[in-house]
Amino acid sequence: MARFAFIVAAFALTTACDTWLGESEAPPLPGERISVLAHERELTPEIDPASDRILLPAPLANPDWPQPGGYANHAMHHIAVGDVLRKAWVADAGDGADDDNRVISSPVIAAGRIVAMDAESAISAFDAKSGQRLWQTELTPEDEEDEGHFGGGITLAGGLAYVTTGFAQVIALDVSNGAVVWRRSMESPMRAAPTERGGRLFVVTVDNVIHALDASEGGTLWTHTGIEETASLLGGGSPAVDDGVVVVPFTSGELVALRVANGRVLWTDTLTSRRQARLVTALAHIRGRPIIDRGRVFAMGVGDMMVSIDLRSGRRIWEREIGGLESPWIVGNFLYAITSNAEVIALSRDDGRIHWVTPLRRFEDEEDKQDPITWSGPILASDRVIVAGSHGMALAVSPYTGRILGRMRLPTGVSVPPVAADRSVFFLTDDAELISYR
Repeated sequence: MARFAFIVAAFALTTACDTWLGESEAPPLPGERISVLAHERELTPEIDPASDRILLPAPLANPDWPQPGGYANHAMHHIAVGDVLRKAWVADAGDGADDDNRVISSPVIAAGRIVAMDAESAISAFDAKSGQRLWQTELTPEDEEDEGHFGGGITLAGGLAYVTTGFAQVIALDVSNGAVVWRRSMESPMRAAPTERGGRLFVVTVDNVIHALDASEGGTLWTHTGIEETASLLGGGSPAVDDGVVVVPFTSGELVALRVANGRVLWTDTLTSRRQARLVTALAHIRGRPIIDRGRVFAMGVGDMMVSIDLRSGRRIWEREIGGLESPWIVGNFLYAITSNAEVIALSRDDGRIHWVTPLRRFEDEEDKQDPITWSGPILASDRVIVAGSHGMALAVSPYTGRILGRMRLPTGVSVPPVAADRSVFFLTDDAELISYR
């Protein structure tokens, strides 16, 4: 009966008007898929699905998504949303992306409020049920220009919205009205959202320094300096915190585990591949957020390296030459990720073996290989792996087989991952439109 109900729900998703999966996915182009870049490898499944099926825990409803990646450890597992998601509301979250500015931070949700940052570092709060704007706060200092700041992001905790900015300030706002509670100037800008845990705020600057701040007033508790990197990609991964350890991703490819209490180093690792045939893999940047889950750390860098590491000892449990710009997603005994080659993959948590690989569209003009598409995500919500593209299309993929279940046209492109809370899914588009599906 459960399987029958799931099939019925999936059918409803593909046929309902103005609903999630409103369009069926076009069949792939005929012929063999061949890499267009020299030395680029195609991933292939390594596990027989007939003998080792993917089984996932049941989805659970989460009322909030207060930090990038959901919670401080970035392990959200299987989120429950509606079987059929319809567009509930659309709200204007401010200024969209242009030649000088980008939207690089996903929204966050707590206590029925969703808070988003636009392309010029203005913060807006909305009622998560109705989409009504509650307040908006402009954060750019008067002596700063609006262009080229590329703000970091937002974390919600204890009734405050903690914001990292591209003009080298960390700001705490009152979530009820947007008023500034405290403002702290840093030595360098930030491109990643902060992480909060236990009254400590963990902030990473572009020169690869992590600052542990007192969340109540912004004072410094300790700092740790990583290897500085001159070349990196836009955006960054927020630190993961759990079990008294903070795991920090740096643009140099360093992955560092520190004690939350005092910043003492537990271990370090470097996510760089032995083969660097492509230009992008020459960058070691860990742009996606690491995950801490049941005593293990999972991380993926741009430089074609994905690892599973023991949280306490720093010992690598497995490694794969798989790279990507986005954060992996963990659920039960499985990992999902978007690779640098525009593939959605499912891997075993235990040994990193690949269960399935689903190629995504790589260019808006496939014939001439022009206008490359960037994909964000994934998140897993009610038996759907959801990804969104810069060309304005969101896809739902089966977490069990990799089959594309359907797609949905968004008003404009999306460059940040969707988020899910209170049985709803939210997208923040490049035009700073905040869209709720419930």
